[in-house]
Amino acid sequence: MNSTASALTQLKTFTTVVADTGDFERMKEFAPQDATTNPSLILKAAQQSNYQSLVNAVKAAHPGMKPGDLVDYILVAFGLEILKIVPGRVSTEVDARLSFDTKATVAKAKHLIKLYESHGIDRKRILIKLAGTWEGIAAAKELEAEGIHCNMTLLFSLVQAAACGAANAKLISPFVGRITDWHKTKLASNWSDANNGGANDPGVTSVKRIFHYYKHFGIATEIMGASFRNTSQILELAGCDLLTISPELLAELQSSNATVGKKLDAGNAQQALSAENITALKLDESNFRLQLNNDAMATEKLAEGIRNFCIDTEKLEALLAQ
Repeated sequence: MNSTASALTQLKTFTTVVADTGDFERMKEFAPQDATTNPSLILKAAQQSNYQSLVNAVKAAHPGMKPGDLVDYILVAFGLEILKIVPGRVSTEVDARLSFDTKATVAKAKHLIKLYESHGIDRKRILIKLAGTWEGIAAAKELEAEGIHCNMTLLFSLVQAAACGAANAKLISPFVGRITDWHKTKLASNWSDANNGGANDPGVTSVKRIFHYYKHFGIATEIMGASFRNTSQILELAGCDLLTISPELLAELQSSNATVGKKLDAGNAQQALSAENITALKLDESNFRLQLNNDAMATEKLAEGIRNFCIDTEKLEALLAQ
């Protein structure tokens, strides 16, 4: 690869780059293929003055609608604007408060798809984001069977990833940075960027493990690394199916001309799994819950992620009620 090309340009030769933001005006300069949003990102964008006209237009179009119902229309309004910029897909999240209710999750997902389709958007361009709970994964299986594609989020463990693959979910979003945050806190003074960063970063190694598991067992679900803290984590996953990156880190990659090499290769999957003694996981409900429970990091970060998305959804409702 020509070393004069930006790191972002080089990365795009190995991996599909996705913008992780609700700020659709900023994403234009990076020309991502897809875009992802979540309640926290939409809340942040909705509070910016340059998006007030969009928020006000949605409120004006639905006078008297309860804030809780209006949130869906806000999410879709931002999604519609994003789809004018990206040639691919946008991910829109189901209310995190439904993370343990399969039936309600399916109903909410269908409602979001119906809103997009009412604007002439093909459902193939929408990924419905669901939390990687047992109930969320069960909802994904049902939705995928009806042609509604899902992006499984708040994913921190191999068992979650394997269960999503078994459910035929379209895509998973393992959270690199949050995994690293947990380990960094636990190790405290014993943490060293020299020993625990780069290829040894806990978030990076988690995604690599999932990548090798999927490729070895022929799982078609796409892997999209997410929640990055620095560009090193991103570049260590060059070769992953997709990577969703914040505008701040996209800008760093765009301004850098460091040489980028492919780090993930499906051809190495069997050897990598053998080295870690990983075999096919048992994925019935009781085994899933036990394996997830026995992974303290995944259990804690999943619960924390759901709580925080719930909080930000409620903040968005309060903003719309003003």
